[in-house]
Amino acid sequence: MRANADLARVVRYGLSGGASTVTHFGLGLAGIHLLHLRPVIASTIGFLASIAVSYLLQRRWVFRSSTGHALAGSRFLVVTAVAFTINTAVLWLGTEVLAAPYPIVQPIALTLIPAINYFLNSRWTFS
Repeated sequence: MRANADLARVVRYGLSGGASTVTHFGLGLAGIHLLHLRPVIASTIGFLASIAVSYLLQRRWVFRSSTGHALAGSRFLVVTAVAFTINTAVLWLGTEVLAAPYPIVQPIALTLIPAINYFLNSRWTFS
């Protein structure tokens, strides 16, 4: 029974990640094509909105947490900063130090980050 609940939570986590990604990319595209924003600005707006979507879905739906927003929100931002740091470190090490191509390196980071985020959010952010 516990394994089914854990699997369901992982599936919800994946779906919330998909919603976050669609938010980031969709708002970025809308900002560029509809509002004629520069790509970095449009992507930044999409990224910030995706953080909000991800936090709300994970708190309410994925982890079903009752931890207050002040505590959970601040912890979520710390986990987001950790993910950004991991992404930057993996990309720097892979592309700059090891001279590996970006299309090879980025998927490594994109595999590590969700696993680390899930662990930190389930054990700390929303516990």
